[in-house]
Amino acid sequence: MIEFHNVTKRYEGGFEALTNVSLQLGDGEMAFITGHSGAGKSTLLKIIALIEKPTRGQALLNRINLNNVARQRIPHIRRNIGIIFQDHQLLFDRPVFDNVALPLQIQGHRRQEIAKRTRAALDKVGLLNKEKSMPITLSGGEQQRVGIARAVVHKPMLLLADEPTGNLDPVLSREIMQIFIDFNQVGVTVLIASHDLGLIEELDKPRLTLNRGQLILNDLAANEEWRNDGWR
Repeated sequence: MIEFHNVTKRYEGGFEALTNVSLQLGDGEMAFITGHSGAGKSTLLKIIALIEKPTRGQALLNRINLNNVARQRIPHIRRNIGIIFQDHQLLFDRPVFDNVALPLQIQGHRRQEIAKRTRAALDKVGLLNKEKSMPITLSGGEQQRVGIARAVVHKPMLLLADEPTGNLDPVLSREIMQIFIDFNQVGVTVLIASHDLGLIEELDKPRLTLNRGQLILNDLAANEEWRNDGWR
């Protein structure tokens, strides 16, 4: 699914956000990216989402070299990716239903299909009864659920989340993480950047830890060795 081979990302001005990062996340797996603020977590996700490109090294998604993707092809590849941000990035001038339906409208789906899939996505995150509500009337946890519904409404094969529980209390954080686990259990690949180490340890999922742009812990590598030894 995702492969990084000695990926380095250097921004204008010389700041190096990632340095020689190599990793592999298989189809249907779930993992967390941890590290201090500024460690490179968001940059790593942005490369996968084709928001940024590596300065050196190779980044691949389903064997597609993301370094060389033409600009006009990016929207097509992103149809397979759901992206969730900490600040939700909802449109506050339209109701919940329209926020979630937006990706399907952009892709040109028929009205009946949009309605069916939008309500199914809202139902998965427990907000079917809020489809006519305006985002401003929702709690922070509910707004995050709307963001998740919008990210999965087009049935992506990969979910990327950048600090999705950063502004939520522990109870809501667990509820949001359970939603990601539920999607992973039906085959969606999930990669989450988070600083909530306590919650991550509870969930017992593989971890990638960055420090100043360098990958200093890679549980996925251990899992890969385990598979290669014939245990799985």
